[in-house]
Amino acid sequence: MLELKYIQLAKTDGVARITFDRPKHNVFNIEMMKTFNGVLKDLVSEGDLKCVVLMGEGKSWCAGVDVGDHKPEMVEEMIATFDESFKHLHALKIPTVAAVQGACLGGGMEYAIACDLIIASESASFGQPEVQLGFLPPYAAVRLPHLIGPAKAVEVCTTGKIYSAQQAQQMGFVSQVVPKDNFSDEVEKCIKNIAASSPLILRLNKQAVNRHLGLPLDDAISSVNDLFLNTLMKTEDTLEGISSFYEKRKPVWKNR
Repeated sequence: MLELKYIQLAKTDGVARITFDRPKHNVFNIEMMKTFNGVLKDLVSEGDLKCVVLMGEGKSWCAGVDVGDHKPEMVEEMIATFDESFKHLHALKIPTVAAVQGACLGGGMEYAIACDLIIASESASFGQPEVQLGFLPPYAAVRLPHLIGPAKAVEVCTTGKIYSAQQAQQMGFVSQVVPKDNFSDEVEKCIKNIAASSPLILRLNKQAVNRHLGLPLDDAISSVNDLFLNTLMKTEDTLEGISSFYEKRKPVWKNR
């Protein structure tokens, strides 16, 4: 059984909550990343999950990856372990939510932007300051151009600037900014909205978005219509959704 050092895991009602817990600022080292990877790998195979939420204990969400693990004798293992995290995050077929409070910097911001949604407290801050120590953010360099465009991505990666939650939302990689005092309630509200749906239908909705990124419009529409007609409409849960609407009751999902 996986020992959860520096990582907390709680699963309730189809929602898996992963909490970073390495004082003071949830800075990842290789050991913590390996634990995180083990948790993610297990979750990928769980077909009844509806949502995975990443959270941070304390004042910071995650202030990056330990500078000591960037030393030449350790950096190859660090990068391989770091890269594995993103492979597992992208393998999750259900919505992933980064619930960010406090500092979300360097590798921490890279973990956040790997999620489908970022809900940020108004006290959150984002940035890739590693350029000032002579490094580059490998995942952010690939992911950010898709989220905010190449010009802004170059700005983020080369200036080391720290952005407020509102600025991050304006750029487009933060979905929602909420008051600090209402942060937990707003996160739970979002999770509740997601968790009200069928795990299977959630997976198909996420697939409908991700499968068609970058395709020509006509090809994308043809493909998503095929997914709707020949996969979605043949699920028991879609038929249950229709029945529950006409019978004025809550649907009882079967995940098939």
